[in-house]
Amino acid sequence: MFISDIKRVVEQVSRDKGINREVLIKALEEALRSAAKKKFGTKVDIEAQYNDESGEIEVFQFKEVVELVTEPDLQISVEEAMNLDQGCQVGDSLGTKIEATSFGRIAAQSAKQVIIQKMKDAERDAVYSNFIERKGEIINGIVQRVDRGDIVVNLGTTEAVLPGREQIPKEGYRRGDRIRALIYDVLYDTRGPQIVLTRTHPDFLISLFKTEVPEISEGIVEIKGASREPGSRAKIAVSSHDSDIDPVGACVGMKGSRVQNVVQELRGEKIDIIPWHIDAAKFVCNALAPAEIARVIIDEENRSMEVIVPDEFLSVAIGKRGQNVRLASRLTGWHLDVTSESRYSQAMQTGYDALVQLPGIGISVADSLFEKGYLSVEDLSLASVEDLTSIRGIGEEKALKLISSAKLALQNSESEDSAELASADLSAQEAASPEASENKETKTEAYEVEASANETSEESPPVTEDTAEVDSDSMADEEEDEQNDAK
Repeated sequence: MFISDIKRVVEQVSRDKGINREVLIKALEEALRSAAKKKFGTKVDIEAQYNDESGEIEVFQFKEVVELVTEPDLQISVEEAMNLDQGCQVGDSLGTKIEATSFGRIAAQSAKQVIIQKMKDAERDAVYSNFIERKGEIINGIVQRVDRGDIVVNLGTTEAVLPGREQIPKEGYRRGDRIRALIYDVLYDTRGPQIVLTRTHPDFLISLFKTEVPEISEGIVEIKGASREPGSRAKIAVSSHDSDIDPVGACVGMKGSRVQNVVQELRGEKIDIIPWHIDAAKFVCNALAPAEIARVIIDEENRSMEVIVPDEFLSVAIGKRGQNVRLASRLTGWHLDVTSESRYSQAMQTGYDALVQLPGIGISVADSLFEKGYLSVEDLSLASVEDLTSIRGIGEEKALKLISSAKLALQNSESEDSAELASADLSAQEAASPEASENKETKTEAYEVEASANETSEESPPVTEDTAEVDSDSMADEEEDEQNDAK
């Protein structure tokens, strides 16, 4: 089969779709082979070859030369083979050319489907191999459409998707808008390579600074980490390999020009540029800026820090809804617990007083325990005998007594707390129960009636015969007095 422009079509498709030329040629050969088998059956031995010089694809059917033909589709007699090739012998495989016009409409349609499918597979492989190496790179595209909150972006050779969860809040795009995002992932899907973009990942912020700050791309300034709450605030830690170059100043730029370009791209997201420090405590203090830090207590085992700040800087250190301390924790990789100085001092005093009240502990022993980090009864109950005996003035026997006393005091405290909670729950249940309220009111009314009756009985003494006689005599005297007055 000779197609005059097949060579031009192969080259054009290879250039436009980014598909290897050899892959396209193999797809054409397989399509014609499939069409031939559709026409002549699956048993036949078919081969298709493409001639690059002439632009011709030839389809051959091969048959074995035999003396007696038992399978016409696979065998050919010696007489027929001699007419085609005088030098053939029994056992040779002789190929005969098949004209593509004899395939028919159904076979041609089958060949077309094979070509389309092979081209899709080849295009998918080409796009995947091209973009998998660009993972983590910033790319520009044009918004093609918005589908259920997800933005479909046209990248030229293929499409990408920017999911709703990877979009900065309160930013909107319309069809035709230019968009800048980071290639977050490349998925090899059966429907085609799915390129996932992001604008909320901290790596997007880092990549933006790399494009804006030449010192970062040159390796003089290094970005140690970044944390973001997209659309609101971000923190980025930088360090310099050259003592003469300030890493923070390099990222800020002249009059803030460099950082402002990043802020505009992120739709006004506030960015804190923090100098990185090898000391974890110093790094945490830098991350919590502009708050001043009074003291830092480090727990290496749990990778946490208790940060004590002056009372006036507590709200600054925590930030709006805890945003500042949350970003600092993500940036440094430490769990941070921010406390004011007054509250910390009160907790220390409470713990110290509790230690002093334990039997066998005086002020000097309590001071020694405080110096070793035993700041409360709970800390003392968790201590080991070996740790306590290392303190001056505490032997093994005394260490055992101190630990047992601390555990006993802790159990008593827990029992009291449980009793108070139970009493509070009981009071709440009685107050919430309508029957209890009615009974209580009824009892109160009965008590009031009884009390009033008692008062009445106390005011009116019981009447006896003697009192009755006294009353009658007094009445008679009063009548005589009235008669004398009348006379």
